[in-house]
Amino acid sequence: QVQLVESGGGLVQPGGSLRLSCAASGSIFRFHIMGWYRQAPGKERELVASITWDGITNYVDSVKGRFTVSGLNGQNTVYLQMNSLKPEDTAVYYCNAQFRQIVYWGQGTQVTVSS
Repeated sequence: QVQLVESGGGLVQPGGSLRLSCAASGSIFRFHIMGWYRQAPGKERELVASITWDGITNYVDSVKGRFTVSGLNGQNTVYLQMNSLKPEDTAVYYCNAQFRQIVYWGQGTQVTVSS
């Protein structure tokens, strides 16, 4: 059974940084794409950033220039470096991985940006 395990969330002041990590266990195949979604209270889950097996990245406009997604270069891991964090980045962040039409989700990690 495939599981995605996230780590690295927490409380940080505005302008600070956090690094999220996600590693897959139980997988014997290589994911085509991995990424991060987030869901704030009262809002829909949105794609934050993703990376494909050949290194193509994609970001939501609100995080461009502040967040960097990396990983999936031979291993089923993905990272999200978050800099210049803002209160509006507060949300539960979910790791996502896809293999063909199968989608996997992590359990989520809370990121809170507050002074």
